[in-house]
Amino acid sequence: MSDDRETRCYSGEVRAEQHDQQPTRIIGYGSVFNSRSEPLWGFREIIKPGAFDDVLGDDVRGLFNHDPNFILGRSASGTLTVSTDERGLRYDIEAPDTQTIRDLVLAPMLRGDINQSSFAFRVARDGERWYEDEEGVVIREISRFSRLFDVSPVTYPAYQEADSGVRSLKAWQEARDSGALKLAINQRMARERVLTLLNA
Repeated sequence: MSDDRETRCYSGEVRAEQHDQQPTRIIGYGSVFNSRSEPLWGFREIIKPGAFDDVLGDDVRGLFNHDPNFILGRSASGTLTVSTDERGLRYDIEAPDTQTIRDLVLAPMLRGDINQSSFAFRVARDGERWYEDEEGVVIREISRFSRLFDVSPVTYPAYQEADSGVRSLKAWQEARDSGALKLAINQRMARERVLTLLNA
């Protein structure tokens, strides 16, 4: 069975904050809207505003490096909140007060050694659109997620090699190359012309 979980990383989008006797907070953006990703596997991604609307109520984990052994917070327990604003998917974690987390995660974050953020997700069945831009770059535009698994401060961006994004790209390329995509577009345009004529 193939895993359809994907991860994406954004640089400079997470920080740790310490205030007096309050618990240390980890605040970051797991995703930024309307921004092209770095090249992935022959394509770039753009995440549209509203893409997270169906998954903000998921039981999301805050992990370090997507590792379930290093849990930083969880939405179901109230130690992690996820929300969206005009910029993207924002998260706020109340970090656990343990020596391991202080040494491994918080100290490097406070020094600025860890400043990248990532999230793990599943795209909804009808939640993506593929196209080529005017420069011939293949774009995957994501408009809806079906699952948000975790948000993570990360040491290095790590992407799964064989994921559903690659399978989806290959399906789109096959449809484009076989002419099925052009046929579908031509059929839609023909239907629209008929409707325009009928309504004239």
